[in-house]
Amino acid sequence: METYKRTPQQLFTQPQHFVIPLFQRAYVWKEDEQWAPLWKDVRRVAELRVADPGRDTKHFLGAVVLQASEAKSGSVPAWNVIDGQQRLTTLQIMMDAVSAVIMQPGTERYARRLEALTHNSADYVAEGDSRLKLRHLNRDRTAFDAVMDAEPPVDYTEVDDPTSRIVEAHRYFTSVVTRWLDEVEGDAVPDRAEALATVLESQLQLITIELTAAENSQEIFETLNARGTPLTAADLIRNFVFQRIEAEGGDTKHTYDAVWPFETKFWAKEISVGRYFVSRSSLFLNQWLSAQLGEEVSPQSTFTRFKSYVEHDPSMRVVDLLPVLKAQADLYEEWTTSAARPDGSLDRTSMAVYRMAANTSELLKPVLIWLHDPNTPRPADAIDGVIAVFESWVQRRQLLRLPSSDLGRVVAEVIHQYRDTPSNELVSRVSNHLARIKVTSTYWPGDDEIRRSLATESAYRRYSRARLRVFLEAIENHYRAETKQPQIERSGLPIEHILPQTWRDTWPVPEDDEAARQEHVHRLGNLTLLTASLNSKVSNGAWPAKRDALLKHNTITMTGRLIDRTQTEDWCETLIDERTDAMISAILQIWPVPEGHTGQVADPQAKAQDWVLVKHLIESGHLHDGDVIHAGRDHAGVTATVSATGITLDGRSFATPSGAARHLRKKATNGWYFWTVDDGRRLADVRTEFLEAGLAEG
Repeated sequence: METYKRTPQQLFTQPQHFVIPLFQRAYVWKEDEQWAPLWKDVRRVAELRVADPGRDTKHFLGAVVLQASEAKSGSVPAWNVIDGQQRLTTLQIMMDAVSAVIMQPGTERYARRLEALTHNSADYVAEGDSRLKLRHLNRDRTAFDAVMDAEPPVDYTEVDDPTSRIVEAHRYFTSVVTRWLDEVEGDAVPDRAEALATVLESQLQLITIELTAAENSQEIFETLNARGTPLTAADLIRNFVFQRIEAEGGDTKHTYDAVWPFETKFWAKEISVGRYFVSRSSLFLNQWLSAQLGEEVSPQSTFTRFKSYVEHDPSMRVVDLLPVLKAQADLYEEWTTSAARPDGSLDRTSMAVYRMAANTSELLKPVLIWLHDPNTPRPADAIDGVIAVFESWVQRRQLLRLPSSDLGRVVAEVIHQYRDTPSNELVSRVSNHLARIKVTSTYWPGDDEIRRSLATESAYRRYSRARLRVFLEAIENHYRAETKQPQIERSGLPIEHILPQTWRDTWPVPEDDEAARQEHVHRLGNLTLLTASLNSKVSNGAWPAKRDALLKHNTITMTGRLIDRTQTEDWCETLIDERTDAMISAILQIWPVPEGHTGQVADPQAKAQDWVLVKHLIESGHLHDGDVIHAGRDHAGVTATVSATGITLDGRSFATPSGAARHLRKKATNGWYFWTVDDGRRLADVRTEFLEAGLAEG
């Protein structure tokens, strides 16, 4: 058995096959748990390379176990993948997706470099055999081979098993890489492409444990995967810190007793981050690093990034760093403890912590740590203002149920870019930065979009109870602030439907009005907070009895306003709409945007492409029934015709351009780029004109 530290270039350059045996489990990695963190790490290293091409930053991917197969005459060497098939499969998919995206004039040479790491040269492979360097023998084989051998750009709807996790992974990496390259223009695009290709080639590292054909692979596998209690990032950092202090000649016992803050139950508590649990101490150290570096730091990289941070500055003494770390850890504990108390008004920072806990989010913790850095004192109004801006950005996206997977990158960018900004300019700089974002994955929604969405949103069903309660509590505190009342208690107050969910028994309406009534039941304007749950009989009873009960027991301002509004009329759909509108107005004031900000995005077309069919192009006049289209690439001279039902080729009708192209080429092909019309435009170009015309009309 031999162990090596290898880059992908060192591992994959030679002609060979890495074989996933039949008995290995299927591919199971997912976007939120593995793909997105991996992409963020790769992107971080690529962006560091763009900023400083001479910087040799590495990212460790983990370990794999390989066992040599018995050599066969006339065939390339082969290795069985004993452990690590998930990361090897993902790495190969990412490299192939990047290669497909950058296979464009000006960047194609970088694409070919990556292709050499995923596909063997045809000169070394027998005719008819697969050129892929990674070979799946289990049930993933069909999907993996199809997507890796598909011609770029890949039409994912036409590959074999388009719902496979393998195909989803390839599509994910294609999407995020495309968006990342689209963020820049001109010469910056080749620079990013070169940096990304170089990172994938030589700035990632794997530990390979390589066995001979005769060694017992199962014994190695069991040893590596034996159950135990792994060291946390905080454990590793503690060991590193006190070794450094001892080397510096410091008093390790005094420092451990008086300065090291992480040995209490508070810091040992495990916190849910996505679907993982990490110790609070490890999580804090990760967030503290993000605040110091202005970078996203994956949980798996916390120790290595901390070590690199300390060793980067030869003059840094750990004994001097620890008091600063302790001061921020003590603040962090104070915020967390305050946020967990059910009563008492919270300051802006502790309220942000409370709301993050309700949403099971840690997104803004690096911002709070950055703003409260004892080495850079900032006035309270600047701190509160920046937190308010970030909260508006996050809460508005949550109101629209937009994804948050890419927001951490923006948080890190802001910290990095404005770390030295004067306090009196900080709020406006951060606000302008977020307002300039124009991509769907990270933009700051405007008032009109929020109002349109919430006006008819079934809020009770669309949001988790904790998140919905945060929105209602925020509205209540907004109302209370008008008369300088204390904040509402944070004790998990019941959320009550004014018009009950079982309204048909005691709140009947004519049959023609039932659909409209049901649509209003779960809207924001029909919900309120109560200090205690009403008796079910009262809650579901007729309005006069329910109104009296609310009046008798209520101490909630928003409920009191509702009761005052209904002194002369019954609760109904019209009043629900009016109250919904009023509550939306409160939300827009609680989490405002800069004046004139509309929240428009520059990439709506990308979201719209999937629904375009050939019939849409004919209906709009961009194509005509019976138009001839021409095949490209290796089938020049072949023609087909378009109609409202799709593409006709060889006497057969195909619903999509890609289906017809696949029939002709016998492999997955993006037909929108394969077929051209008489004037030389690709069908993709015609589709773009159709979409742009639709946007112009809108």
